[in-house]
Amino acid sequence: MKIRTLLVLALSLGFLLFFGLEASGQELPKARLPILTTSAGQSPDVTTVNIILEEAGIGYDYCDVPTVEVLASGVGLGDRESGAGFHAEVHSDLAKFPKGTPFKTVILAIGASLKGMGASGLTVEAEEARLKKLLDYCQAQKIFTIGVHIGGESKRGAAGSDNERMIDTVAPYVNYLIVTKDGNKDGRFSQIAKKKNIPLTEVDYALDVVEIFKKVFE
Repeated sequence: MKIRTLLVLALSLGFLLFFGLEASGQELPKARLPILTTSAGQSPDVTTVNIILEEAGIGYDYCDVPTVEVLASGVGLGDRESGAGFHAEVHSDLAKFPKGTPFKTVILAIGASLKGMGASGLTVEAEEARLKKLLDYCQAQKIFTIGVHIGGESKRGAAGSDNERMIDTVAPYVNYLIVTKDGNKDGRFSQIAKKKNIPLTEVDYALDVVEIFKKVFE
């Protein structure tokens, strides 16, 4: 709740600056609705991503630990309800996208939290395996994937650390990357994007992503 309040307050004060691919003359990729958001590492950063979508006026469904079966259920997440170690929310426009409509985009918020994984009954290894299956399914079904790393330097670490393992698992296999400059000081995301030919948008602040999402999903 505190994170949500601070983000909305910052937006209302107008501290929104837009940088990235389009600012440098490069075209932003386009993605389609409906959207599923999820966490890659179970950090609270996915809450920030959800708030950003809300501020951009974009509907979405959210599940913290979706399996391939949950993703395949489409909009409404098969009417699954939140419970211990599982959280689901439906915010898609059901008038436009009735329950069961296949998701066209999956947004993964990259950032590890041992506390978050523990609450979901996951180890780092189990989270890596879940994410790999999810990304493999998205590739097979031609579902557009966006990796978002907006936790900055606090969601980085030494090679082999939990945060870096989440980056290794997700970043090289998505269709589009959005990262903050603070989280890309060593150029790691830039290197991954160049090697894998993945479009990359780098922003100063997480809230800059509001305008990016508006353009990506217009």
